[in-house]
Amino acid sequence: MKAEVIPGGTITSAKGFRAGATRAGLKTRGGLDLGILYSEVPCVAAGLFTGNRIKAAPVLLCQEHIAGGRGQAIVVNAGCANACTGEQGVEDAAEMASLGAKKLGISAQDVLVASTGVIGMRLPMELISAGIEKVALSKEGGHELAQAITTTDTFAKERAVALDLGGMELIIGGIAKGAGMIHPDLATLLCFLATDAAIDAGFLERALRRAADLSFNMLTIDGDTSPSDTLLILANGLANNRKIEEGSAAAKAFQAALDEVCIYLAKCIARDGEGATKLIEVAVEGALSAADARVAARTVACSPLVKAAVHGNDPNWGRIIAALGRSGAEIDGSKIDLFVNSICLMKGGSPQPFDENEVRGAMKGAEVPIKVCLNLGSYAATAWGCDLSEEYVTINSEYTT
Repeated sequence: MKAEVIPGGTITSAKGFRAGATRAGLKTRGGLDLGILYSEVPCVAAGLFTGNRIKAAPVLLCQEHIAGGRGQAIVVNAGCANACTGEQGVEDAAEMASLGAKKLGISAQDVLVASTGVIGMRLPMELISAGIEKVALSKEGGHELAQAITTTDTFAKERAVALDLGGMELIIGGIAKGAGMIHPDLATLLCFLATDAAIDAGFLERALRRAADLSFNMLTIDGDTSPSDTLLILANGLANNRKIEEGSAAAKAFQAALDEVCIYLAKCIARDGEGATKLIEVAVEGALSAADARVAARTVACSPLVKAAVHGNDPNWGRIIAALGRSGAEIDGSKIDLFVNSICLMKGGSPQPFDENEVRGAMKGAEVPIKVCLNLGSYAATAWGCDLSEEYVTINSEYTT
């Protein structure tokens, strides 16, 4: 029951989902910036949201609408986050849901909304209203939607997999955006998932949380967490499979497929970090606990000094060890093994001889894997990040100008 990747797959690959997007005039640089995802029938729904105590108006509305475990559509815009906009922002988010509901002929309660872009700006509701009316929905529209939610992203992030459950095929598709203001504790900025699986609501929420912990919550670009982070999944049941329940073989297979989609999208976000030229993958093994493995991997991936060294192809491995030591994880410096691109730099806490030019050459690749063996226990975790370049500063010094 292994999931197979669908070539060119997207969020509308699952049965019964349609999407579309339009140019509403919200992005200063132009392009698609307003979109809708719609299911032909009501869905079981689950969501996870930002850990930032300042929550954007769409997040507050989504939390209210999804409390009953239902949803049928998502209306989303880029170019304006509708965050820190007071009571008017909440009203604008509600109007956005109502406009979507009117267009689709469904209840506003079943419409979820999301916004991304500059904080502190009100949504231009005239543009939102006109844009929603212009959106044309289609089976292929997931590709447009994936493009519409981008901001400083350099490419659209999409994935779909097919899972065979005893001759019954179900599909999980997803799209994501994010390139800056990304840090664990829901580091998605925005991610939407859709499946045609018939699935228990409680299991769907738990499966989403587990998948996020393995993927988006192990992702870091710059140490900042957005007020807008939103991760949503809709399941419409149109695959007509036997309902997936916790503890079944089908549940295990579904979880693995959902994990795969989320990890792929998380790695895309890391690879596309603002100004990034390289993906950093930090694998920590032999930790005393899962929590130790996770915090150690994330601390190394988030270290500005490690990120800068990777950008410059500098095998300054002391920065990795220093990050481990301050991570809060249980560490015994005399037991650490360290590898960069499979080249051993430290063994049993002692430096190993290595060819500096060989390591520099290995670090020039598009992906730089770092592996740390703590040799204290049996727990492991992997985190993803990117290098820190001059372009990151340029992008974020000119973001609103």
